[in-house]
Amino acid sequence: MSFIGQLLERPQGDLTPTRVPFDDLDARTTGTLAVPGDDAYQALVSPWNLAVAVQPAAVLAARTAQDVVEAVRFAGEHGLLVTPQATGHGAISALVGQLLVTTKDLDECTVHPEGWARVGAGVKWIRVVEAAAPYGLAPLSGSITDVGIVGYTTGGGLGPMARTYGLAADRVRAFEVVTGDGVLRRVTPSEHPELYFGLRGGKGSLGIVTAVEFDLVHQPTFYGGSLWFDGEDAAAVIARWREWCARLPEEATTSFALFRLPNGPDTPPQLAGRLTLSIRYVWTGDPAEGARRFAPMRAAAPVLLDDVAHKPFTAIDSVHTDPLDPMPVREAAAVLTDFPAQAAAALLDATGPGSDSPQLLVEIRQMGGATARGGAHEAAFSSRSAAYCLLTVGLDEPDVTAHATEVLVALAPWIGGPRMPNFTFDADDLVHAFDARALARIRAAIRSYDPDGVMAIGRALA
Repeated sequence: MSFIGQLLERPQGDLTPTRVPFDDLDARTTGTLAVPGDDAYQALVSPWNLAVAVQPAAVLAARTAQDVVEAVRFAGEHGLLVTPQATGHGAISALVGQLLVTTKDLDECTVHPEGWARVGAGVKWIRVVEAAAPYGLAPLSGSITDVGIVGYTTGGGLGPMARTYGLAADRVRAFEVVTGDGVLRRVTPSEHPELYFGLRGGKGSLGIVTAVEFDLVHQPTFYGGSLWFDGEDAAAVIARWREWCARLPEEATTSFALFRLPNGPDTPPQLAGRLTLSIRYVWTGDPAEGARRFAPMRAAAPVLLDDVAHKPFTAIDSVHTDPLDPMPVREAAAVLTDFPAQAAAALLDATGPGSDSPQLLVEIRQMGGATARGGAHEAAFSSRSAAYCLLTVGLDEPDVTAHATEVLVALAPWIGGPRMPNFTFDADDLVHAFDARALARIRAAIRSYDPDGVMAIGRALA
């Protein structure tokens, strides 16, 4: 039986406030506890992706790590599944247990000038980016700094400097986590090493992280941004990109995306209401060398908009130009073993000029470099051998999911290897984000630290 089936089998009558004494949990904690019908409930449960239904029997907005401890113990006492949520960027409906614990109020943020940071589970990357900038330091943040640090990092964390510095998970010094047995633990390479392994790539399967400490990199500036072309030139530009990025050293991280941006005040007029192609680029070395390396892409076709320049690291969001405001979207993704000319042609047939693609974004990211090598300590993230990754994002409309499936079918000859946890959008697919060895280690850790199966995400892997 699928994980979704297992979840639906649980007796729903036991989840009402009259059958489960949520008032007791409220008395044991300092945070806000809400059930359906309470004024605070909807604001506390709503994820970033408005298309994802998040409707637990109760939600606790934890203010302290001890609140999380009490919530997990309460769930264990009453046979409930518990799920963490901070920003809600990675929410999956079927992985939402009967008790949701939001960690957005765990907001400590300290940057140490010698090169590391400690943050609470509710902190977004933008706070660390801004706090680290005066010291010439930068975190391995995501494609948009509005994303929460913990969810992104526990899923691996593939960011715009990944080929130079690796994954965000590779830089973690320590976690503080409440495991399924209701114990708050400090986790390092030498303290609970199996948790340290599993938390770096295993998402929330092993507990609710309350704080994380990680190394920063010296990167006061970068050379990069986004370069935009007309969609009619996509075939020529992508052909140039394929040849060009194959020769790039690890100082460069790049991707391209086909966009169908709506008309609106926030969309540059030369990009609105049409198919466009964005080449994203980050060069972490000497800016003059970065400009020289990028010159072939500027000559690929007539340019609509050129935002590639020497910038402070605080401008890192200009690379991927991801949306900030919550949206109702459907996403699909895969990792690719290669991206030859035939794959590019298949992608363009499905999503390029002349297609009826409903996708807002279709993205190919180059991987490799430091991402492939990994950090000093082995992690559960299992997609290191991937050469590229594919992502589609469309508004929540009837034909979007079916079309995304068509894209995946078209690219099927080049899809292979474990999925990336942060690009997994279905509960039953999460098990496919790990190779056999990593999955066995995660399952063993679940048995040790969550013997009663309290963590909903862990149930998806058990």
